[in-house]
Amino acid sequence: MGLLDPLTAVIISFCFLGVLLYKRINLGITLNATAIVLALLSLDWTAIPNIVYKTVDPSEQNGLLTISVVLATFGIMWLSQLYKETGQINKLSNSLSKLVKNPKIVLSALPAVIGFLPVAGGALMSAPIVDSEAEKLKLRPEKKAYVNLWFRHTIFPVYPISQVLIVTGALTGIALFAIILLQIPTVIVMIIIGYLIGFWKTANPKTEEKHDTKRKNATELKTFLAAFSPVLVTIIVAVIMDVSDYGFSQHGFDVLTATFVGIAVLAAISRLNFKVFVKPLKSWGIYGITAAAYGAFLLRNVMSTAGVSEIFRPLIVNGSVDATVMLTLIPAVLGFLTGSPSGAIAIGASIFTGVLTFTPKTAALLYISAYLGYIIAPTHLCFTFTADYFKSPLGKVYKYVIPSFIITFTAAILVYLLPFSS
Repeated sequence: MGLLDPLTAVIISFCFLGVLLYKRINLGITLNATAIVLALLSLDWTAIPNIVYKTVDPSEQNGLLTISVVLATFGIMWLSQLYKETGQINKLSNSLSKLVKNPKIVLSALPAVIGFLPVAGGALMSAPIVDSEAEKLKLRPEKKAYVNLWFRHTIFPVYPISQVLIVTGALTGIALFAIILLQIPTVIVMIIIGYLIGFWKTANPKTEEKHDTKRKNATELKTFLAAFSPVLVTIIVAVIMDVSDYGFSQHGFDVLTATFVGIAVLAAISRLNFKVFVKPLKSWGIYGITAAAYGAFLLRNVMSTAGVSEIFRPLIVNGSVDATVMLTLIPAVLGFLTGSPSGAIAIGASIFTGVLTFTPKTAALLYISAYLGYIIAPTHLCFTFTADYFKSPLGKVYKYVIPSFIITFTAAILVYLLPFSS
């Protein structure tokens, strides 16, 4: 028998989670430790080893899915680090800035392109380029910070190898690309509102015509396509496997296979030697994020076994709280408080499992709610790093972030409410 009732155990465990996040403890340690603490408080301790193993039991579909997602997460982080080690990410961003002469478009696209690297605080990588391009438009520091932050995060809701999106699909049991399709309208709104707010009443500078432009553009285009090819191949392989009739996506094999194909392509075009190829494996960061993927599934299984979802079931069954309100409010608050979309999704999905049946639109709303809450969180590393880099107080950046958040969130809810999005 458990020591405490589920509600008390959850409150204590989430307080523990908050302390670890406040102390900047690695997310992998945080999620796994929270799951174990919750299990110790609410379950028979002898059952814990069984739950830990069952989470990755290859003889069960859910266990096999967990293994695939964990390995895919490992591969994604490896691919990201290799992009950085080989300098391909610099080639990608530099060639794009030379191909596109419009500073506004460059400022919109570059943070998103560098967003292909899903690393914590990654907005710092695009900040110097944004700063240089933004000077041409005479943007104020808070506008620079806003543009860098907002456009970096436009890519992730539709990026097939986003670790958070993969975990969302796995925890909800919804095909990854079914979620992505529903996110596209929201991302379009996100880009439009970012462009309008970021460049309102800002004129493009006059540029001088240069000779031999066609030849230079052809060279830069080749550089861009070569640098982008590992990501492009990864996405194409994932899409082909996902839409096939062999059920690869149900076991997570689509993204897992695609990620390691992407690594092979990157190694080939960069002509990597073994030393550079394995260098990222010496970084703790890769293993921390990988452990976080496992922790998300472990937390879900512990919460399910402890009957946590039963706390919320009466609220929906009795009509006390609308399911849409819960799907927006709870994940958004969790994303804001934790400053972690993975943590918010892991907890949110665990709460709603057993309370409602996930569909593509409920999974999409769960994701975007947690994601938008995370974007505006003061504990969000990209937010704090960007504001610090551009020497702008958070309050001034919020002046642009909050309206963008409200409009984008409204768009996401409207997509959810439309009848064709079921």
